[in-house]
Amino acid sequence: MPKTPQARESSYISQREVPMRRSGRTAMATTPGPRPAACPPVSRSPACPPREVPPSVIMTPTVRQESCGRRRSCHCRPDSAAASVDPMNAQSITVIGLGQMGTALADAFLAAGHRTTVWNRTPGKADALVARGAVRAASVEDAVAAGELVVVCVLDYPAVRGLLAPVAGSLRGRVLVNLTSGSPEQARAEAAWAAEHGIGYLDGAVMTTPPGVGDSANMFLYAGSPGLLAAHRATLAVLGDPVDLGPDAGLASLYDAGLLGLMWSVFGGWLHATALAGADGVPAREFTAVATRWLRTVSWFMTGYAEQIDAGEYPGADATIDVQVAAIGHLLHAGEARGVDGRLPELHLDLMRAAVEAGHGGDSYARIIEAFRK
Repeated sequence: MPKTPQARESSYISQREVPMRRSGRTAMATTPGPRPAACPPVSRSPACPPREVPPSVIMTPTVRQESCGRRRSCHCRPDSAAASVDPMNAQSITVIGLGQMGTALADAFLAAGHRTTVWNRTPGKADALVARGAVRAASVEDAVAAGELVVVCVLDYPAVRGLLAPVAGSLRGRVLVNLTSGSPEQARAEAAWAAEHGIGYLDGAVMTTPPGVGDSANMFLYAGSPGLLAAHRATLAVLGDPVDLGPDAGLASLYDAGLLGLMWSVFGGWLHATALAGADGVPAREFTAVATRWLRTVSWFMTGYAEQIDAGEYPGADATIDVQVAAIGHLLHAGEARGVDGRLPELHLDLMRAAVEAGHGGDSYARIIEAFRK
C-alpha cells in the first residue's frame, strides 16, 4: 500500500532528525474567489525566438525586443508604442538625471511629442536625446525653468535635495515628480519640504527596468496629491500605467520595497524550481512556460488570502497548513535526490512547522503572515 502524504512527510522529517509535526486534517478543496478569465490567444513577433514547448502551455503576448546602444536587450515584452500627443496638448517636461532610467523616461516623453528639456551632471549623457529633439539645459536652474512638470530620477533622496534645494524658488508653482528610489520616510520628508516651498509634489516608483518604460503594461506607482496626478495623468501615462496610491507620499516607496521583496522571492522560488526540473533535463524555457501559467493561479490564491488577512481569520477551506507541510516534504526529497540546494524550501517548512506547533495546522497558509509580524 502506498504511503499517505502524512506518512511520507513524517518519514522525511524523521530522516532529518527534527520534531514530528502535529497530525492534521485534510480539508475539502474549494476556491477562495472567482477564477480570473483566461487571456485570449494572441500573435507573437519574430523578434523573440519561439519556445519549443507544447502549444497548450503557451500564452504569449505580441512582443518586441529592445535595442539599447550596442547591445540587444533580453527583454521580450508586449508591444505598446506610445501614441503621440496633439501638439496643442503637449507639455513642457524637464527630466533631471540621465542614468539608464532617466534616459528612458526622457525618451518616452520625446516619443510622445512632449517638449523635453534634460539635464545631467555629465552633459555628454544628453547627446543622444538632444539628437532626437531634446533641449540640453546648461544648469539645474535652467532645466527647472523650462518645465511645467519636473521629473527627477537620480541616485538617492540626498542627491535630489542637493540638486533642488538651491533652486527651490524656481520650482515654486511647478509640479515635481520624484522617481528616485528611497524609503517611505524619505519620501514623506521630501513631500513636506516641497509643501514648505510651494511646490506640487508626487512621489513615484518605477515598476519596470529601463527597456519597459513606455509600455502601458508596466506600472508606475504615484503617491501624493491625487489632484496633481489627475491633472497630469495623460502626460505621465506615456511612461506606463499610472497607479494612484493616494495622498500619503510615502506609499509609493513602501509599495516599491514590498513589491521588490515579492519579486526576489518569486525569482528565488522559480530558480530553485528550474534547477530541480533542469536536473532531469527539462529546459528552463519549457519549464518557465508552465510556471508563468501557474503564477496566474497563485495570484488568484493571493487575492483570497488577502481577504482572510484583512479579516484576521484564516479558515483552511482550500488547503490547510498541515497539507502544505506534507507537500513540501516531496519537494525537499526531490531536491535532495538531485543535489539541489534546499535552504529555500527548508525556510518555508520552518515557518509552516512553527504554525502547526502553535496549534494552527488546520488554518490556511495565510496564517503564516503572523510569523512576519512583530
